[in-house]
Amino acid sequence: MALVRLDLGLAVQFALTLGVSVNVLELQPQAQTRWTECWRSATEYGHRKLEDRQSQDVITMAPTLLILLWATGILQVDLLPDKKLVLLPPVNFTIEVSGLSQALLRWEPNPDQEGRNVKLGYRVKISAPQEEDYETRSTESKRVTILHKGFSASVQTILWTDPSLPASSWVSADLEAPAGSPGTSVVNLTCTTNTAANNYTDLRPYQVSLHCTWLVGKEAPEDTQYFLYYRYGSRTEECQEYSKDTLKRNIACWFPRTFINSKGRDSLAVYVNGSSKHAVIKPFDQLFALHAIDRVNPPVNITAQIEGTSLSIQWEKPVSAFPIHCFDYEVKIYNTRKGYVQTEKMTTNAFTSIIDDISKYSIQVRAAVRSVCRAMGLWSEWSQPIYVGNDEQKPLTEWFLIVLMATICFLLLIFSLTCRICHLWTKLFPPVPAPKSNVKDFFVTTHYEKTGSNETEIEVISYVEEPGFEVLEDSVF
Repeated sequence: MALVRLDLGLAVQFALTLGVSVNVLELQPQAQTRWTECWRSATEYGHRKLEDRQSQDVITMAPTLLILLWATGILQVDLLPDKKLVLLPPVNFTIEVSGLSQALLRWEPNPDQEGRNVKLGYRVKISAPQEEDYETRSTESKRVTILHKGFSASVQTILWTDPSLPASSWVSADLEAPAGSPGTSVVNLTCTTNTAANNYTDLRPYQVSLHCTWLVGKEAPEDTQYFLYYRYGSRTEECQEYSKDTLKRNIACWFPRTFINSKGRDSLAVYVNGSSKHAVIKPFDQLFALHAIDRVNPPVNITAQIEGTSLSIQWEKPVSAFPIHCFDYEVKIYNTRKGYVQTEKMTTNAFTSIIDDISKYSIQVRAAVRSVCRAMGLWSEWSQPIYVGNDEQKPLTEWFLIVLMATICFLLLIFSLTCRICHLWTKLFPPVPAPKSNVKDFFVTTHYEKTGSNETEIEVISYVEEPGFEVLEDSVF
């Protein structure tokens, strides 16, 4: 043993002298430990004996060095996994329901698996209701998914440290779909959430309500009654406030207070089953992403002010658990006189625009949670409009008087034209003879005509007017 340690120490020292390096980090953990011990022992011994053996020819150390390197390679190879290792499939693979829309997969390593010192892993493949493939080192897996269509999965053993080694065969398990008559489950299930201020506690300043609606299945009997449940995280609740149709069947549900976290990222699971005396009602479940069903509140405390041709608008963030920097906004400015709409998008809670100062404006604002805080969802409703500016529209009474006067003038014009065309004016108002004047007498000419009889004389008086005087003919017998 002393000779071996001596040769080993001298070989190491010789390797150091020749600049030969050995990368201990490339060895397996067991090889690293053994190599480190040998290294320390050989180094210490080599340093002690180096001064006594300096005169020895270093060439005699070459065989020892080669033996050392060969032994190290053998040691490393011996600690590598056996390429002929056969992986066996897991055993006792089961699937069970652990909650609403939640399945628990469990299995155990094969007790006959060789190579206890190797690290095993597992590949899980889900076939229904949706395909999914992932790897894990655990022997159980919890999956959130719909279950009314059934659930099917398979698992196999893999070598976690060497994926190139062939995996084991697959083992499968199924979770049957729940019983029920076709066409009896609810359809068009939709849900929305809304956040309100919670004045009852400071620990939860905001509370989330949930509202769900659905339609009755086409094949559901008239006496069918539906019941709704929701699960968020580990909490499950049953609905207590329903809305009914004309047949007194539940078609909507309202949760004024829930355990839902409006800022959370977990899926909301909703489950609806039913009962009837004439059929087995098939249950239905659905998963909702919170950002897709959350109805954001409109901004509050909107103010607007006009100074000359500058319109300044300000508002506060909606009632929400999200901070102020988590919102995008849209401002809608409507010019009531010109009928023009201007819409602007921004990330701040203030906006300034150039306008004309002779119009009246309607202003509304809406909000949405930004993608930096949560996945982009729906816009809120528009806020109630506020009005600023001058109202150029005339009052209703003024418009009525204008229209009335225009109508009267139009009727008088039509009447006048009708009278002129049909000479109605002359018929309705015949001319009245004017009294004789001295001026007209001056132009009177008297003609005496005699008939064949001496007894009768007719005096004919004719009036001749100069231009500008009315002509009047009269006969006197």
